[in-house]
Amino acid sequence: MHSAPAVSYPVGRSRLARRFVLSLWSLGAAGVVAWCLQFSGPPWRTALLLVALLVAGMAAWRVVRLGEGTQLQWDGQQWSCAGSWQLTGASASVHLDLQSLLLVRLHAPGQAAAWLWLERGAFPARWLDLRRALHAAAPARPAPTGAA
Repeated sequence: MHSAPAVSYPVGRSRLARRFVLSLWSLGAAGVVAWCLQFSGPPWRTALLLVALLVAGMAAWRVVRLGEGTQLQWDGQQWSCAGSWQLTGASASVHLDLQSLLLVRLHAPGQAAAWLWLERGAFPARWLDLRRALHAAAPARPAPTGAA
């Protein structure tokens, strides 16, 4: 079995990620507005909902900016990042695959996990290579030999 070829892919601002997250936040905002119009209650409850909506909007803004200015690299064995984030020896897992937009989690032992939005428009010529590398099984490691 062959592993996926080496690939390098830029991570930048993703319009698709921004639209996706904004759509989700808008649905939540519409739900909050509908609730406020349907139910009357103490003013503090409405204020609490509006504060939660504002906090969710700020979190959404932070989420769409994940990994900007980073170069994601696969060398055939492991993932690494260069640029605004430095990460080596990582494994990658795809958590959201919308064909032209991916949400990927990178995890290296002893380091915090990194989340990246990857968009086809950043480098269309390498998109399929990147997808192959992300979805390919990790190379098998030899089993340890000898008794402990």
